[in-house]
Amino acid sequence: MSLPEKVAAVEQVFENLDQRIALLQSWSGLHCKAGCGKCCFKPDIEATVLEFLPFAMYLYRTQQAQQWLDKITSTAGSICLILNPTRAGAGLCSQYAHRGLICRLFGYSARTNKYQQKELITCQIIKTEQQENFEKAQVEIANGADVPVMSQYYMQLHGIDPELTTYFYPINKAIQRAIEVVLSYFAYREG
Repeated sequence: MSLPEKVAAVEQVFENLDQRIALLQSWSGLHCKAGCGKCCFKPDIEATVLEFLPFAMYLYRTQQAQQWLDKITSTAGSICLILNPTRAGAGLCSQYAHRGLICRLFGYSARTNKYQQKELITCQIIKTEQQENFEKAQVEIANGADVPVMSQYYMQLHGIDPELTTYFYPINKAIQRAIEVVLSYFAYREG
């Protein structure tokens, strides 16, 4: 599978996931607090290279890849560089359409516990400020309501490219490596 085909496959997984999350939000009433982004400030967020290939391809196509690569390699710190704490509007993600899998899943997916039951994974803010909706969602999920399962989406990505999903890196390192993969791919195919 070529790199552009991998990017298209990842985007298809993301599109399916986004549709399922929208349904979950619709029937549960759960939603992120406007302008929050608190989960994005965690310093230990990890991601795979593959989940950021669509972002890296976007950067390449808009001639921003080298600029972003320079920014990532010269910036110390572990907070995601896509995050823009000064951004006005609903969210703080400057590249929301190109966010990674972990960014999509957190808050609106489930894990399977040791009893093979699905448990909603969400933040403390949603659990406390939307307690009634959260508890209702937990009951519905226990009764078989449709909810994206985190491990299933990571397995879908693994099926696209096992090598680029084997390791989890700090989020900026995953973005950096994705950009490097795209730049390397096109370096041998142009001119």
